[in-house]
Amino acid sequence: MSFHASRYDAAYLDNPAPQYPKLSRRRGEQGKVTLRVRVRADGRAEAVEIAHSSGHPRLDDAALETVRSWRFVPARQGDTPIDSSLLVPIAFRLDD
Repeated sequence: MSFHASRYDAAYLDNPAPQYPKLSRRRGEQGKVTLRVRVRADGRAEAVEIAHSSGHPRLDDAALETVRSWRFVPARQGDTPIDSSLLVPIAFRLDD
Protein backbone atom coordinates (compact mmCIF):
# COMPACT_ATOMS: atom_id res chain seq x y z
CA MET A 1 0.00 0.00 0.00
CA SER A 2 1.49 3.34 -0.99
CA PHE A 3 0.71 6.68 0.60
CA HIS A 4 0.69 9.94 -1.36
CA ALA A 5 0.70 13.20 0.54
CA SER A 6 -1.68 15.91 -0.56
CA ARG A 7 -0.14 18.83 -2.43
CA TYR A 8 -1.59 22.29 -1.87
CA ASP A 9 0.29 24.36 -4.42
CA ALA A 10 -2.77 25.72 -6.21
CA ALA A 11 -1.52 28.05 -8.89
CA TYR A 12 -3.45 31.15 -9.87
CA LEU A 13 -3.21 30.54 -13.66
CA ASP A 14 -3.72 33.69 -15.75
CA ASN A 15 -6.48 35.24 -13.69
CA PRO A 16 -7.23 38.97 -14.00
CA ALA A 17 -6.20 41.32 -11.21
CA PRO A 18 -9.04 43.12 -9.44
CA GLN A 19 -9.90 46.57 -10.75
CA TYR A 20 -8.87 49.33 -8.35
CA PRO A 21 -12.16 51.06 -7.42
CA LYS A 22 -12.07 54.62 -8.79
CA LEU A 23 -13.51 56.15 -5.61
CA SER A 24 -10.96 54.29 -3.49
CA ARG A 25 -8.15 55.60 -5.69
CA ARG A 26 -9.46 59.18 -5.43
CA ARG A 27 -9.74 58.88 -1.65
CA GLY A 28 -6.24 57.44 -1.32
CA GLU A 29 -7.42 54.09 0.03
CA GLN A 30 -4.92 51.26 -0.17
CA GLY A 31 -4.23 48.06 1.69
CA LYS A 32 -4.04 44.29 1.49
CA VAL A 33 -7.01 41.96 1.75
CA THR A 34 -6.46 38.24 2.33
CA LEU A 35 -9.18 35.94 1.02
CA ARG A 36 -9.85 32.37 2.09
CA VAL A 37 -10.78 30.42 -1.03
CA ARG A 38 -12.32 26.95 -1.09
CA VAL A 39 -11.14 25.44 -4.39
CA ARG A 40 -13.07 22.51 -5.88
CA ALA A 41 -11.32 19.59 -7.53
CA ASP A 42 -12.24 21.08 -10.93
CA GLY A 43 -10.30 24.28 -10.12
CA ARG A 44 -13.29 26.56 -9.60
CA ALA A 45 -13.70 28.70 -6.50
CA GLU A 46 -16.54 27.19 -4.48
CA ALA A 47 -16.51 29.78 -1.70
CA VAL A 48 -14.57 33.01 -1.15
CA GLU A 49 -14.55 34.92 2.13
CA ILE A 50 -12.46 37.60 3.78
CA ALA A 51 -9.80 36.20 6.12
CA HIS A 52 -8.24 39.64 6.79
CA SER A 53 -9.77 42.91 5.63
CA SER A 54 -7.86 45.72 3.97
CA GLY A 55 -9.80 48.09 6.21
CA HIS A 56 -11.67 49.49 3.19
CA PRO A 57 -14.94 47.77 2.17
CA ARG A 58 -14.67 48.88 -1.49
CA LEU A 59 -11.25 47.22 -1.83
CA ASP A 60 -12.45 44.08 -0.06
CA ASP A 61 -15.51 43.87 -2.33
CA ALA A 62 -13.43 44.37 -5.51
CA ALA A 63 -11.14 41.51 -4.46
CA LEU A 64 -14.06 39.21 -3.54
CA GLU A 65 -15.89 39.85 -6.81
CA THR A 66 -12.82 39.17 -8.95
CA VAL A 67 -11.47 36.09 -7.16
CA ARG A 68 -14.90 34.39 -7.24
CA SER A 69 -14.44 34.02 -11.01
CA TRP A 70 -10.80 32.84 -10.88
CA ARG A 71 -9.72 29.35 -11.90
CA PHE A 72 -7.06 27.51 -9.91
CA VAL A 73 -4.86 24.48 -10.43
CA PRO A 74 -6.42 22.22 -7.78
CA ALA A 75 -4.49 20.52 -5.01
CA ARG A 76 -3.79 16.85 -5.60
CA GLN A 77 -3.64 13.71 -3.57
CA GLY A 78 -1.34 11.56 -5.64
CA ASP A 79 -2.65 12.07 -9.18
CA THR A 80 -6.21 12.87 -8.09
CA PRO A 81 -7.43 16.48 -7.92
CA ILE A 82 -9.08 17.23 -4.56
CA ASP A 83 -11.01 20.04 -2.90
CA SER A 84 -8.82 22.31 -0.81
CA SER A 85 -8.62 25.74 0.80
CA LEU A 86 -5.98 28.39 0.43
CA LEU A 87 -5.31 32.01 1.31
CA VAL A 88 -5.03 34.55 -1.51
CA PRO A 89 -3.47 37.96 -0.70
CA ILE A 90 -4.57 40.88 -2.87
CA ALA A 91 -2.68 44.16 -2.49
CA PHE A 92 -4.11 47.50 -3.58
CA ARG A 93 -1.33 50.11 -3.83
CA LEU A 94 -1.75 53.54 -5.29
CA ASP A 95 1.69 53.39 -6.93
CA ASP A 96 0.71 50.35 -9.04
